[in-house]
Amino acid sequence: MSETPGKIHLHCIVNEEPRTLQAFPMERLLDVLREKLQLTGSKEGCGEGECGACAVFINGRIVNSCLVPMAQVEGASIKTIEGVAGADQLHAVQQAFIEYGGAQCGICTPGMVMAAVDLLERNPNPTESDIRTGLAGNLCRCTGYTKIFDSIVRACSKQVDA
Repeated sequence: MSETPGKIHLHCIVNEEPRTLQAFPMERLLDVLREKLQLTGSKEGCGEGECGACAVFINGRIVNSCLVPMAQVEGASIKTIEGVAGADQLHAVQQAFIEYGGAQCGICTPGMVMAAVDLLERNPNPTESDIRTGLAGNLCRCTGYTKIFDSIVRACSKQVDA
């Protein structure tokens, strides 16, 4: 990796793969994921941390990657929407979004899935109120959220069945 003035070398794990990156300290994680690592699942909806479309996990906590400077990810473990599925099957939330129409245009879907996965990891049997709270940081401009909620409820039952 050739040196670029002002850039720093970072070591992190992205979707369980060790990575060495060169980035400006204040470069956004979202941009590095999409442009340098070609992980385009996380979307930029607002660029202000308001919509949740760019949600990823850093060290097991959900964050809006548009607000995270690269200087903060040194040594971190990052999971994107591309890392949610297992090697041979989709996560129950992803499968439920497909089966029950939780995805519309696709801009909010990665963030909604990440928020739902986060919720179900913390609370495998959420109430409707828990689901609403768990998705509170995510905006969808296409739906009335009903199919998204239905998909998450279905994912809960699939986790129990599994």
